[in-house]
Amino acid sequence: MTTPNGDTVKTVALYARVSTADKGQDPQMQLRELRLHAQAHGWTVHDEYVDHGVSGSKDSRPALNRLMEDAKARKFDAVACWKLDRFSRSLRMLINSLEVLAASKVAFVSLRDNLDLTTAAGVLMFQMIGAFAQFERALTSERVRAGLKNAVAKGKTLGRKSRTDVDAGEIRTLRAAGKSWREISAITGVPRSTCQRFAECPTNPAKSSAA
Repeated sequence: MTTPNGDTVKTVALYARVSTADKGQDPQMQLRELRLHAQAHGWTVHDEYVDHGVSGSKDSRPALNRLMEDAKARKFDAVACWKLDRFSRSLRMLINSLEVLAASKVAFVSLRDNLDLTTAAGVLMFQMIGAFAQFERALTSERVRAGLKNAVAKGKTLGRKSRTDVDAGEIRTLRAAGKSWREISAITGVPRSTCQRFAECPTNPAKSSAA
């Protein structure tokens, strides 16, 4: 079994997550199966990354964040999780994470989903996922351009806005509707970083950032 650059997998990072909704569940159940899988393949476990009481809807998960940073530093050859919904909250997040791992020459295994990117079939699957990712980016680009045209048609002035012109309510509504920060920025004419600050602290983001 090999990494995306053809190296033999020797070390693996195990990832497990239980959320506040998983009452009575213990990450040890996930880890137990992952340890057995690693042992069966002769892999050395570099570390176990576990997020406790963290919802899958959260973009930021401490253990997962640490795992991705260690992957970029190439501290292990592969990442193994129990199930995709433990690792990623959405297809977009999964694709982004897999692209980061592939760029770092780190393989990926999802035990219960039979997704193993250390095998030839898994590499083919990743190439298919990458094709879907490229297609999704193209669609996003088209939506952004359409949003810009629509904004101009409605008489909106594109470009940077002052803080007094920012409609925090509109930003939060668009975000709740599933729009990406890039799309929200294109629609509102507000920089992405400003959109994020106003969404997190709509009253006074400048003061919040300085605190």
